[in-house]
Amino acid sequence: MKRYDLRHLHDDFYDRMVELIEQGLKVDEVGIFLFEVGDFSSIQKSADVIKEAGHDLMNSLKFNEVDWTVVVKKVSDEVRKERAEAFAIAKKEAQEKAAQAAKLTEEKAAEEAKAE
Repeated sequence: MKRYDLRHLHDDFYDRMVELIEQGLKVDEVGIFLFEVGDFSSIQKSADVIKEAGHDLMNSLKFNEVDWTVVVKKVSDEVRKERAEAFAIAKKEAQEKAAQAAKLTEEKAAEEAKAE
């Protein structure tokens, strides 16, 4: 387990956090990252960044009045690849559903306009 203090980076810590996970941790090793909360958007964004990188977010806690910690477990490249593929499939399906819903809405509006 390693602990990293990223408070000095303020709201610009995301790339450094991923870099430390990739280069500073071994597979299945846990890292604790401390950062400044700011306007609270950094909390959700940090979780999203970790998910996009394919690693496990183990915990996310308020550390004190201005700081937050996230606990991350580094996963193997194989697991990350599987997650990236699953994410790409899910994203494609979501886009197809959205396009289909938009088409149905468009058709319904056209039918209503015709009826009037």
